[in-house]
Amino acid sequence: MLRKALIVFGLCLPLLSSGQKRFGQQSSQTAINRDVNISNASNINTDGLEFSPVLYENGLVYVSRNKNGLIDENTGKTFFELFYSELDPNGIPTRAQKFSNELNSQLHEGPVTFNRKGNKIYFTRSNLRKGLSRADKKGRVGLKIYEAERGDFDWENIVELPFNDDEYSCMHPALSADETKLFFSSNMPGGYGGMDLYFVEKRYGEWTAPINLGPEINTNRNEVFPFMHDNGTLFFASDGHEGFGGLDIYMINLQGRRWGRLTNLGAPFNSAKDDLGLILDIRGVQGYLTSNRDGGRGSDDIYIFEVPYGLKGVEGPDMATTTIATFDGQMSRRLPGTSIYVFEISPNGLVENNDLYDLQIVSKEQNEEGQNSEIQLVLKRKEEKNLGEPHSITDKNGESVLGFEDNKDYLILVSKAGYGTQEIKFNTNDHTPGSSLDIVLERSNCLALNGVITTFENAIPVPGTLVRVVNTCDGSEQVVRTNLKGEFTSCLPFGCEFVIKAQRKGYEDAQTKVSTQSLRGNRSIDIGIELEPKSELILKEPIRTGSVIVLENIYYDFNKSAIRKGAAPDLEALAKLMKQYPSLEIELGAHTDSRGETNYNLELSLKRAESAKQFLTNRGIDADRIKSFGYGEAQLRNQCKDGVPCTEEEHQFNRRTEVKVLKIDEQPDLNDPEGNTKNNR
Repeated sequence: MLRKALIVFGLCLPLLSSGQKRFGQQSSQTAINRDVNISNASNINTDGLEFSPVLYENGLVYVSRNKNGLIDENTGKTFFELFYSELDPNGIPTRAQKFSNELNSQLHEGPVTFNRKGNKIYFTRSNLRKGLSRADKKGRVGLKIYEAERGDFDWENIVELPFNDDEYSCMHPALSADETKLFFSSNMPGGYGGMDLYFVEKRYGEWTAPINLGPEINTNRNEVFPFMHDNGTLFFASDGHEGFGGLDIYMINLQGRRWGRLTNLGAPFNSAKDDLGLILDIRGVQGYLTSNRDGGRGSDDIYIFEVPYGLKGVEGPDMATTTIATFDGQMSRRLPGTSIYVFEISPNGLVENNDLYDLQIVSKEQNEEGQNSEIQLVLKRKEEKNLGEPHSITDKNGESVLGFEDNKDYLILVSKAGYGTQEIKFNTNDHTPGSSLDIVLERSNCLALNGVITTFENAIPVPGTLVRVVNTCDGSEQVVRTNLKGEFTSCLPFGCEFVIKAQRKGYEDAQTKVSTQSLRGNRSIDIGIELEPKSELILKEPIRTGSVIVLENIYYDFNKSAIRKGAAPDLEALAKLMKQYPSLEIELGAHTDSRGETNYNLELSLKRAESAKQFLTNRGIDADRIKSFGYGEAQLRNQCKDGVPCTEEEHQFNRRTEVKVLKIDEQPDLNDPEGNTKNNR
């Protein structure tokens, strides 16, 4: 367990036994924790130690032992290393993998902290210099804090921070949100006893001398595992303050000139055993901690907790209120009743809310028999009527007041019947505080056409149908495609007639006509077109067996198989497709470029394919429907083999994940409502 010597990887510190209570449980301390749900992260916990989780990209970085690693002579067990686990959509860790080959040495590593961009890491490591351990005057190997930068393939430029010393330990780094302060635990001389919490500040690119956080926080025993929340609240573990037993978790707000009150988090965060290493998301509603409480899987386990109404005393992120004012562009007047939708934009420029998009299937090329052999999944923004309830509606003055987090990018979508929709990218840093965000809507000079393409008699949606909207007034043509539900939209100018043509391989062409000559009072036209399949097989195989879907917009971290947060829109689309067609079975094949050693690329591609498979199973797709293979650099799509100079874009063309349709049999319902079998015409 993590108490006693293991808390600092070999430092002999006097901690209370985990079963010994100091003051007993106080009911007044639990008021902070009402409606808390806490559960064991059993997918990554073992009968050994797992502790100190930290959020990174789309998962957790935490500390555990490598079963096949070197043995620590002091403990008779393997050294601690850093591991990574992707999170499913509910924030539950999935499976463990090694985090970094460069950071994991032959001694101890962890815990860690990251900057906001995730391209710099601060981590605890046994005192190493030029690959050799360094001991103090008593022969003990202490701990130091190092930093490293994210490179093209792994972490690099590992540097020891200047306040370390061979004669004492510095460990458990925690970086503030603005990256100007680094908190840590140390037994350096001049403290209050045991391990104390300190911080250093970054000034003019250099770290200052350590500053002790003082007697309000530090005691004559041990204060360890700090975590600084974005709102300025410091969480840490201590066995020196009044508590429940063993190490308890405390918090104190360090914002402003006057600190807040030190608070024990109470149950269920704390128990009679050791509780430590708490982290909390930016909204203060979900987090993780470490505990060796009764009922776990091993000595120290990682737990996930949810606080639906927020942790009392922990404020959410700073919000800047902005007044959005909407105007009629022709009349120059305010527009009441305008719907406003707000979506966050991730650092890679993608909207994080997947409900914003509809999925379309587009044929890219044909094989020798003229059949579609490669298809593409396209995400297209939904029409406003399918977006659900808006976040806000402008009042009688055409205004709405909304709150936005500082330093975040948003997509604001503004819509009103009879007007064209506006999309605005917004960041509070680019907006003058106190001023309104004025958005002008222009009157629409066309009529919305809402159509659905289904099969003749069976009314089965036909996705990927090519729809041509031909204007008979001027011969112009709009080309659109149906989504997975067989739906499409277009906008028809007033005063003309239109021919709507529907085409899909395996079906007879069909068309219909509509007119906008006498419909100026209408807001939309709804139509349906039925396509007759040329054979029953096309109903069973809406996507042809053997078709290949190339997923190019999946981004992995370095040479890792882990998918970065918000960086897999193609996989999100594939999950939607597999939910639409429950009989669809696929092969996931991952490919690398030619750079790197051949066997390494083969192994890496397999891990990436397995990671993509895990991504889909996390979204409810049965694992038996997915086979994963890694092809390494064996199937390059261009000339960029070893020794051939190529651009980064050309290498990127070879790094992809391909999906091959192995089987699909949708077994369409060929019975009419009365139960009579229908015959194809």
